[in-house]
Amino acid sequence: MDNLDNLMQGFADVVAPMNLLLALIGVVIGTAVGVLPGIGPAMTVALLLPVTYGMEPVQAFIMFAGIFYGGMYGGSTTSILLNTPGESSSVVTAIEGNRMAKRGRAAQALATAAIGSFVAGTIGTLLLVLVTPFVVDFAVGLGAPDYFALMLLSFIAVTSVLGASRIRGLISLLLGLTIGLVGIDAVSGQQRLTLGVPQLADGIDVVVVAVGIFAVGEAMWVAAHLRRKPAEIIPVGTPWMGKQDFKRSWKPWLRGTALGFPFGALPAGGAEIPTFLSYATEKRLTKHPEEFGKGAIEGVAGPEAANNASAAGTLVPMLAIGLPTNATAAVMLAAFQSYGIQPGPLLFEREASLVWVLIASLFVGNLLLLLLNLPLAPAWAKLLQTPRPYLYAGILFFASMGAYAVNAQPLDLFLLLLLGLLGFGMRRFGLPVLPLIVGVILGPRAELQGRRSLQLSGGELSGLVGGPVSYAVYTTIVLVLAWPLVRRFVVRPLRERSA
Repeated sequence: MDNLDNLMQGFADVVAPMNLLLALIGVVIGTAVGVLPGIGPAMTVALLLPVTYGMEPVQAFIMFAGIFYGGMYGGSTTSILLNTPGESSSVVTAIEGNRMAKRGRAAQALATAAIGSFVAGTIGTLLLVLVTPFVVDFAVGLGAPDYFALMLLSFIAVTSVLGASRIRGLISLLLGLTIGLVGIDAVSGQQRLTLGVPQLADGIDVVVVAVGIFAVGEAMWVAAHLRRKPAEIIPVGTPWMGKQDFKRSWKPWLRGTALGFPFGALPAGGAEIPTFLSYATEKRLTKHPEEFGKGAIEGVAGPEAANNASAAGTLVPMLAIGLPTNATAAVMLAAFQSYGIQPGPLLFEREASLVWVLIASLFVGNLLLLLLNLPLAPAWAKLLQTPRPYLYAGILFFASMGAYAVNAQPLDLFLLLLLGLLGFGMRRFGLPVLPLIVGVILGPRAELQGRRSLQLSGGELSGLVGGPVSYAVYTTIVLVLAWPLVRRFVVRPLRERSA
């Protein structure tokens, strides 16, 4: 009951005229940037993170909630009209959505994506309200060894589960851990990897890292592969759905939500797996199998709902434990840290009003998103016609302004360029970005918890194992690492024999 009272208080703060205006601005900006080709939600949030500087934390996170859901929706518009997913979780939406658009059903595809996003986002945020307090109660009882084990699981998961290559994921993680080491050692007071530069004694700000790797790296990559031929945009009117479209969409919306939320809340669950599972499920259950591969509305409704429900799910471990499970959550964690706020079990005690305002803002932003995007879809489609040189020149300008605004140090602009070149190189050699961001954010915290565990045990390695939780986590890590060997030397031979 206390949580419901807190949520109502959060709504009371959000619906104040100024705060409601900020939520509206966040939704519009988030959608406008997220709808641009090649820009996913994570890059949208990273690029717009500096926009909230100078605001009070409550106002900043009200705007940030709108940016978060706006960026999520913008990716579906690009996938449907341009067949250019902003991130891997939007790939499935593009499969059927773009084919629907080519068949003259772009309005219906955009409508089912918008309404599905609203349904999944609302249910997912409601589940966030119900589930997070239980996760907080569980996390309060965790000790330093348990936290260290959970962070190790996050490291292993983002390098082993996501991406096509474990080696590439591990390289990206090591790069992030190295960047996270820059600064003063909290225990010994010695400077590490500062190269004698006094400004690096406080470390490299996570916002500079996120903007450099996502925005600058992506801009350089697209510029290097820029095609002079303008993209062909499929014309669209105001999205609408007929009675038959609703009948075929409402069950996929609910099934996609049920698949997306749990995967989002798991370490390294992400949105890729539930969107593909949703697509496969709808393909199996549909009464119109002949339309799949040619523009089936179920193939847009289900995966898009799974994608948005997963986005709400990622906020559970991020708020309750301080563990980001995807790139967007990692950038949001950076936003909290930029205000000196550390997500975790004590967040709901120390910053209760801020947390419930953020959750209430997600509900409000989700509603504003639906009310705005149905009539404004033609306007978003025109944004897709922005020439790429102008688009990425603008991104570089705002990225530079945002990075400089963090500390007002010219050195940050130099670091932004270096990190942009690093992001470009990672894309060139197929290194995933998420492990690097997770390494930068969680690396120092994992070091702190690991050292604390060893200090409590007098330097004995047994101190890294604290109780049932850490035992369970280490067992999971062993299973994740051993599964490829088991699959290769046990499962595959058994299948060959049975065949």
